[in-house]
Amino acid sequence: MAFGDPAEDCMQQALLAAKMNLHLTSPNPCVGAVVTDMNSRTLGWGATRPAGGPHAEIGALVNAEQAGHVTQGATLYVTLEPCAHHGRTGPCTEAIISAGITRVVAALADPNPLVAGKGFARLRAAGIEVSVGEGAFEAREQMLGFLSRMTRKRPWVRLKVAASLDGYTALADGSSQWITSAEARADGHAWRARACAVLTGIGTVLSDDPSLNVREFDTPRQPFRVVIDSQLQTPVSAKLLSQPAEGGPVWIYGADGAPQDRRAALESAGATVTLLAADTVRPGKLDLNAVMRDLASRGINDLHVEAGTKLNGSLLAAGLVDELIVYTAPKLLGAGMGIGSLPPPPSLAAAQQLTLQSAQPIGSDLRSIWRITDPQSFFPI
Repeated sequence: MAFGDPAEDCMQQALLAAKMNLHLTSPNPCVGAVVTDMNSRTLGWGATRPAGGPHAEIGALVNAEQAGHVTQGATLYVTLEPCAHHGRTGPCTEAIISAGITRVVAALADPNPLVAGKGFARLRAAGIEVSVGEGAFEAREQMLGFLSRMTRKRPWVRLKVAASLDGYTALADGSSQWITSAEARADGHAWRARACAVLTGIGTVLSDDPSLNVREFDTPRQPFRVVIDSQLQTPVSAKLLSQPAEGGPVWIYGADGAPQDRRAALESAGATVTLLAADTVRPGKLDLNAVMRDLASRGINDLHVEAGTKLNGSLLAAGLVDELIVYTAPKLLGAGMGIGSLPPPPSLAAAQQLTLQSAQPIGSDLRSIWRITDPQSFFPI
């Protein structure tokens, strides 16, 4: 596309609209839409509302109507294929057709089996011109969690760590508060807010008693809080359970055979306890792949991990981490706990490879984002 191309500009408006509701829409994807006239003048815009609320296309059409604009002959720019089925809301395709839209420009096709081309087919059957691909890269980045859940049946997993310049996340005795600055911690809460759920392990619960809620970022909703706790050792007095109003619901995953009295106590304290198969390779430990599948079945798109070196290492070794958010402090600790307990590779050539996505100073620290999974591998564009 040439610089200043009207189609590119209109899709950028739709992407911006989607970004406004980034924290609100799960388990639905964050979608944006813009209605324009033949001169690419914006008539209305919309973003998908929380589950059960209007989709982006409906919001854009209503916004145009309320502004007194005529949508007959207009173009709709939308970041994801419009739905053609009855769910919590009616099919967007019918509203688009009724509004007299003659052209739809979509960034991505929807991999949801309930949609998966049916939306485009319905629009084309009604004589509406459909084109796909404008803004695809940006739209995919916004919806990585949803696309991962639909295609891989597991969330997009971000692992957040705070480490010294020489790679230690805590002293040998476990002390880690605080390696990084207040600004970095606040930025970490913004990433928590973006996620559908925040996950940690029982080791972190016992040593740090975290709340796992969003405190330093203004958010309209708190993410679910998830604990990997094979033997259900979480104390009922843990902040996660004793201060329920301060965060989202608590889900605890234990292994089959965990003590039933512990399960009953945790459920009485307000947790949802799920027992899954134990790992065949790690006796007494959970099958982390099964955890990810279960989280996906509950509508978790984006999973934010803040755990200790053992769980971090297990997730990395299982190939379940897609992205690392690393806050590097200008400190040298000399020794301590690393990012994750991993077996050493047989050679440098066999080491895990990561791709740098971005690097940005945050306070006195450096935030770098490293990608392990290439989205092209599960959702090519």
